[in-house]
Amino acid sequence: MNRRVAITGIGVMAPGAPGTKGFWDTITGGKPTFRTISSFDPGRFRSRVVAEVDFVPEEHGLTPRETRRMDRAAQFAVVTAREALAASGLTRADLDPARTGVVVGSAVGCTTSLEREYSVVSDSGALPVVDPAYASPHLPDYLVPASLAREVAWDAGAEGPACVVSTGCTSGLDAVAHGVEVIREGGADLMLAGASDAPISPITVACFDAIKATSPDNDDPEHACRPFDATRAGFVLGEGAAMLVLEDLEAARARGAHVHAEILGFASRCNAHHMTGLRADGAEMAAAIDAALAEARVPADGIDYVNAHGSGTKQNDRHETAAVKRSLGAHAYRVPMSSIKSVVGHSLGAIGAIEVAASALTVDHDLVPPTANLRHPDPECDLDYVPLVARERRVDTVVSVGSGFGGFQSAMVLGAPGRWSR
Repeated sequence: MNRRVAITGIGVMAPGAPGTKGFWDTITGGKPTFRTISSFDPGRFRSRVVAEVDFVPEEHGLTPRETRRMDRAAQFAVVTAREALAASGLTRADLDPARTGVVVGSAVGCTTSLEREYSVVSDSGALPVVDPAYASPHLPDYLVPASLAREVAWDAGAEGPACVVSTGCTSGLDAVAHGVEVIREGGADLMLAGASDAPISPITVACFDAIKATSPDNDDPEHACRPFDATRAGFVLGEGAAMLVLEDLEAARARGAHVHAEILGFASRCNAHHMTGLRADGAEMAAAIDAALAEARVPADGIDYVNAHGSGTKQNDRHETAAVKRSLGAHAYRVPMSSIKSVVGHSLGAIGAIEVAASALTVDHDLVPPTANLRHPDPECDLDYVPLVARERRVDTVVSVGSGFGGFQSAMVLGAPGRWSR
């Protein structure tokens, strides 16, 4: 069995306006959502700029019990899965539980709640031996990342395959790809697939401070992230989630569902060399792009848009530019390429799924989101990065790429339904 897989529902929680429509308006508007950290005192940190989600759980249908039980990342995952399912035209009652699965990607799991609970049981680190009497009864859930998939499965009544994928910043792309494979191989008829991360916590901020990966431009938050710009100084840490309804393309058509895009191909590679180091020639990412195009059976000049990883670090931007040139050849100079991280920040494992959602919406609307804050192009980054303003363009095929700590490189090809024969 090798079924074609379609995206029929999208749910997004990202900085800016809530929901999928709010997200699309935010990224195509090109106005960054960055601000100073509000959830804790950031005064001691090098980088104090983040992209926060304005999220009130009860406004999104979560009960007080659900809010207390679930980490913020799990809350995001459940809310976006509900939105995706509703957008697909299906209800929980329409699903065959045994043929419905869940896969959630996450880089750091329930970090926010884990750190909060450690602070409580250790009296903010003052006690050399922690006192478990003060721990939340839900602490075990925070320790085990599988709780993210479990919460979505419980909420949707999904009794099929369920798992968490954690491959750093490619987790979202890799999780969606896993969902595709489960359907292609016949393990499920419908998958709720995506990713969620809520990493804005002291421990995460301190980790990125240590390697100087995040932007120190605290006095000008709006312009702190500038992918492909010669003046860039690092990425802006974000948070959020995206969940997708994936199903067999023919089944979706038979029930009259709106198909946002078909997922045509995917590949992942690892450089097996360095936690953060990338080759200047882009070989690692290019290998993933080449393999994804081969699986999709799409030629290099068939790509209409590249949804960039575009984190805003010098190493990544140059590696990615070289990779796209290596894979697409002369066509690389003709195809628009942009980074939505310039608007909504880098939500670690979640961003790959958020970027898949953005790619599908780009196919839907024939509108390419811009790269915000790109005013002084890096001479070594000489492709068309759609600076500042969204661009109307016919987009039938997109390649979305991701790069993650550990040497992970992933690429996914999405196409307008029916554009490419299989």
